[in-house]
Amino acid sequence: MRVLFWGTPEFATAPLRALIGEGFDVVGVVTQPDKAVGRSRSTLQASSVKQVALAEGIPVLQPEKPRGEEFLAAIAALAPDINVVVAYGHILPRSVIDLPPRGTVNIHASLLPALRGAAPIQAAIRDGLGETGVTIMQMVPALDAGPILHTARTPILEDETSLELSLRLSEIGANALIEALTLMEMGGVQPQAQDEALATFAGKLSRHSAQVDWTKSAYEVARHVRAYDPKPGAWSTVHGAEVKLFGARVAPRSSSSAAGQVLVVDGDGMLVACGGGAVRILMVQPSGKARLAPRAWANGRGITAGDRFDTGLGNPP
Repeated sequence: MRVLFWGTPEFATAPLRALIGEGFDVVGVVTQPDKAVGRSRSTLQASSVKQVALAEGIPVLQPEKPRGEEFLAAIAALAPDINVVVAYGHILPRSVIDLPPRGTVNIHASLLPALRGAAPIQAAIRDGLGETGVTIMQMVPALDAGPILHTARTPILEDETSLELSLRLSEIGANALIEALTLMEMGGVQPQAQDEALATFAGKLSRHSAQVDWTKSAYEVARHVRAYDPKPGAWSTVHGAEVKLFGARVAPRSSSSAAGQVLVVDGDGMLVACGGGAVRILMVQPSGKARLAPRAWANGRGITAGDRFDTGLGNPP
């Protein structure tokens, strides 16, 4: 099976490597254009997928947008039997989806029809789901709405961050993809239509959605911080300045203090009161600085017990 692979971030590298390792003929890779990085924005950085493709000697295409006659001609010249899409970063037009004889399949990091959209991993942790997984689906122009070819399930581990879950789902997705394509070659796949009545959505990450609402329970706040770790980083404000928060754990104690109040700063982190209970924050990142332990932040007079974070409701305490 001749595969044209579409993907960009680290999450997509495990499926690409799996295809190569299992002997599929990856005839080309389509990925996002190199990005300018650094303070001067003068250095270009290739995507994780491009780096794998170049190391394997696979042709790479990097259109600004995956459309236009010239681009369609370029991918048609590769004569793929199927497109495989994993976190590519652009919506594909029907002309691209339908170009290969076997169409286009996609790895989505949720158990569809739950959590369609751009950020299913973060949403699964934030919403307190006990289980998630990956879905291999036949792609259609509608958002994550195509027929399901194969699924793989996994529990969400206690205190797991979005990065940790993403790494696990990438490997699970790689295995599920190989299983699905093998079944397709053997004629053993029966696509199952999604139940639209059960569809839920996980929208794009935003700065606003990452803000911590300390009036929620300790369990909800801890999940929120883990969901946005490492990117974009859950954040709050104190003394009028923003700070990102990482490594939240529910503290084994209750608190009658006001939501957002710092109770303790010590070698074990920073204990902060919530609407119910308290959370311990293991690392912080004040605006414009690197990550550091809360005690180091306190030693620099950035925080102290008794200070209070803004609640996250738009009204500082």
